[in-house]
Amino acid sequence: MNRSCVSCLKSMVTALIFLCWLCGAFVIALGEFQMIHSRFASLIISFWPIYPANTLVVTGTIVTCVCFLGVLGGMKENRCMLITFFILLFILMLVELAMACVFLVYSREIDTYFEGDLMRSLETYRQSSEEENRTLKDDFDAVQHLFRCCGVHGMEDWKDTIPISCCSEDPCDISTHDHWQEGCAVKLRNWFARNYVSTGAGVVTMFIIQFICLCITIPLTCHIHRRGLGYQ
Repeated sequence: MNRSCVSCLKSMVTALIFLCWLCGAFVIALGEFQMIHSRFASLIISFWPIYPANTLVVTGTIVTCVCFLGVLGGMKENRCMLITFFILLFILMLVELAMACVFLVYSREIDTYFEGDLMRSLETYRQSSEEENRTLKDDFDAVQHLFRCCGVHGMEDWKDTIPISCCSEDPCDISTHDHWQEGCAVKLRNWFARNYVSTGAGVVTMFIIQFICLCITIPLTCHIHRRGLGYQ
């Protein structure tokens, strides 16, 4: 392989890995933004590991760390770094595929956990005094007001303690008993589905870039090995 081809290959590897690193950094920023502005995290206690914001932050952090190693290996033509990058990136891609399969296969179980968390949060809200569990109460009220829903499956979930956030009129007139009729479980499930569609699109794009990086890292590593640079 002549010098110009090697230089072009090296530049391509470094640029693509750096692009992958930028994607990982953007994913972290998006996840942090969702964590700061989302008001629903306290309502889904057992569901938090696959909450969209958590998924984005964890995935983005791993990608940036792995790609940083690849960028250094490409710039320094260090075979050890490139091999480590190749192995870690391959494992990361397998984990991403496994997570996608889990979401597809266990979607009904995830829905069950999701509804169970909402019901537990509603019961905690009902049984708490005015000053207890303020964060959970504020989050539940925000969900009902934002999504125009009441309770988990309907206003009947609240029994005789329907909160003002269920009111469909502004200002609220309790005497008219005019409340949102639809439950929040369906609306929140649709909201999560929309988030996972955008998250999934980003992960697929990143997966394609990772696959290309994986493919073009091999010839560069072989060239470095033939030149005897090894682990410099």
